[in-house]
Amino acid sequence: MKSQIETIVAKIFGDTSLLVNTCKSWNASGKKIVFTNGVFDLLHKGHADYLARARDLGDVLVVGVNTDASVSKLKGPHRPIQDEQARMFLLASLACVDAVILFGEQTPYNLIAAVQPDVLVKGSDYKAEAIVGYDIVTAKGGKVQTIDFITGYSTTAIEKRIKEQ
Repeated sequence: MKSQIETIVAKIFGDTSLLVNTCKSWNASGKKIVFTNGVFDLLHKGHADYLARARDLGDVLVVGVNTDASVSKLKGPHRPIQDEQARMFLLASLACVDAVILFGEQTPYNLIAAVQPDVLVKGSDYKAEAIVGYDIVTAKGGKVQTIDFITGYSTTAIEKRIKEQ
């Protein structure tokens, strides 16, 4: 029997080709694959709610996580607060997450092309048509969906509150 740590670590993919093979296996067994991505720096209630809602749109949830270097480019030199290994481990520990993988490009376009999800999810601060990978998912008959965030929960807001204390 696997330990809880082994179960968590098994969800973390260091190799895209291994993840692609796993996704092909899930597809072959009729499972609907949902994909989302983000920084997930300080895991909070808003993240958990978003990921649970994303997972409800299919049978398995794959999460692309920005590398530390890409986070610094996006958010500035003070970010990430937690390193990529910690962020992936915390995401993989969630029951609603089935696979976690890093991506270092500016966008997850190549990762989405490799995974070929049935559903692509981002926050409702995006228009579906503007979401990176929209063309890939819709071309195969998949769906692109946005999910509302819980008001008041963001890593930036948490970071600001900590600095003000």
